Amino acid sequence: MCDDFDSACEGFFKNLGDHRHMVLSTCSDGNVSSRMMCVIQLDGLFYFQTDRTMKKYRQLMENPSVALCADNLQIEGTSRELGHPLAHKAFTERYSRCFNNSFLNYSSLSNERLFVVSPTFIQKWVYENGIPYIERFDFSIRRYEKIQYVGR
Repeated sequence: MCDDFDSACEGFFKNLGDHRHMVLSTCSDGNVSSRMMCVIQLDGLFYFQTDRTMKKYRQLMENPSVALCADNLQIEGTSRELGHPLAHKAFTERYSRCFNNSFLNYSSLSNERLFVVSPTFIQKWVYENGIPYIERFDFSIRRYEKIQYVGR
C-alpha cells in the first residue's frame, strides 16, 4: 500500500502516455455497448470525440458512467460533454498530432462533440520480475494500493 496517492497517480499517468486506442463502454436502458476510440490523456483526464447522431452519444447523455479499457488496464469514470472539439485548444493540438487522420476527417464536422472522462477507479496489472501485481487507484477516497496477485 502507498500513502501517497498523488505521487502514484503522477507516475501512472506519465507511464500511460498522452494517447492511445481504448475500448469505450457505455450503457443506457440496460444495454451495454463498446467500441474502439481514439483517446487523449491530459492532466489525468481522458478525452474523446463523437458525433451527436451516434448511439454512444445518446448513451453518454442518458448515463454518464463509462468504462475505458486497453490491454491490462481498466478505467471507470464519469463523462461530460464539453462542446465542439475545435473549441478546446489543448485537446485539438494533441489530437491532431496523435490521431491526425481522425482529426482531419471528423473534428471539423458540425455534429462532433468532445467528451471528458474523470476517472473514479483505475485498475492495472503490472509485472515485476515475473511476479503479477494489481495496482488500484480509487479516486473517491484517494487511495492507491499495489497488491501481489497470489490466486486462489
